[in-house]
Amino acid sequence: MNNKIYTYGKQTITAADIKAVVKVLKSDFLTQGPAVQAFEEAICAYTGASFAVAVANGTAALHLAALAAGVAEGVEAITSPITFVASSNCVLYCGGTVNFADIESDTACIDPLEIERQITDRTKVLIPVHFAGQPCDMEQIALIARKHNLTVIEDAAHAIGTSYKGSKTGDCTYSDMTIFSFHPVKTITTGEGGVITTNDEKLYKKLTLLRTHGITKDQTELTRNDGPWYYEMHLLGYNYRMSDIQAALGISQLQRLEEFVTRRREIVEMYHDQLTGDDRFGFLRERDGAVSAFHLCPLIINFNIVKKNKTLIFNELKEAGLHLQVHYIPVHMQPYYQNMGFRRGEYPRAEAYYDSAVSLPLYPLLKDSDIKRIVKIVRKVIR
Repeated sequence: MNNKIYTYGKQTITAADIKAVVKVLKSDFLTQGPAVQAFEEAICAYTGASFAVAVANGTAALHLAALAAGVAEGVEAITSPITFVASSNCVLYCGGTVNFADIESDTACIDPLEIERQITDRTKVLIPVHFAGQPCDMEQIALIARKHNLTVIEDAAHAIGTSYKGSKTGDCTYSDMTIFSFHPVKTITTGEGGVITTNDEKLYKKLTLLRTHGITKDQTELTRNDGPWYYEMHLLGYNYRMSDIQAALGISQLQRLEEFVTRRREIVEMYHDQLTGDDRFGFLRERDGAVSAFHLCPLIINFNIVKKNKTLIFNELKEAGLHLQVHYIPVHMQPYYQNMGFRRGEYPRAEAYYDSAVSLPLYPLLKDSDIKRIVKIVRKVIR
């Protein structure tokens, strides 16, 4: 009997990754040091961005990007309701106000038309979320931002390795900043970790200050200089530094990013080939001009013809070895946001997506035989 358990995501760690981390453990630097700088340079080389700031995790990246963008009391930012709560929480951390714009039904990414509809006099920042690795319609979002003089922060936590109209996500062609996350379920991992990319040197300098308590030792920035030990705190910053241990793993993983993306795309194609044509199932559309890294592969269940409810299906899939997840509970439906005044019914496309979606297993370690078994279980359970 096959008792193999499949989760929706899993890291891929090799002997080369372990060797890279051990090398740092034997070095003079464990916390932020030369490996962090090397990782930032590697991210710039891959994405084409001018600057990169490595931080402790993706949430820290969002927080610092929001601060650098000027989010504060009286400032409103718009993001998607289909995302992890960090995409909107980062605005609240800064004292700002959150608003949401509904998604495109066929991509689950934020709808530019809905963004335009939600903009107010207080709106200063847009945080489009590249959901599941699928890029948002950044060309249209950039046009909206220029029209209304808005700062754009791309939440690319799912999208390292994604391309849009020939542009690598993270090169900031259509934005002021882009953030990535390197949690173990993401396309590459540093254990925990994140990066902010930008082409704006002023933003870069502010981000590096904010990352380390707002402290600088740059002699050109000091108000005075008491000696070689001297430093000054210029901003109220945070301890959001990445360690050299994490960065070493990131450098090693980044070398296999294209390999990971290729395999993820092969797996998604197999799911599509084996489940498309069955009226019970559907998938999100890959945007024209996009090459998605596919962090997630959401399966859309047609509950108009499926007799079981989602809870029963979820439990039966787990019993059969598929330990899946739903991405995501719309943020505006969370109790904390309900207490802020948001209500179910405000973003109907996001809610319809949530009611019908479940994320299939998607990680490079899956073999073709695993995909066939997963599909067999899905067909058997979802009736």
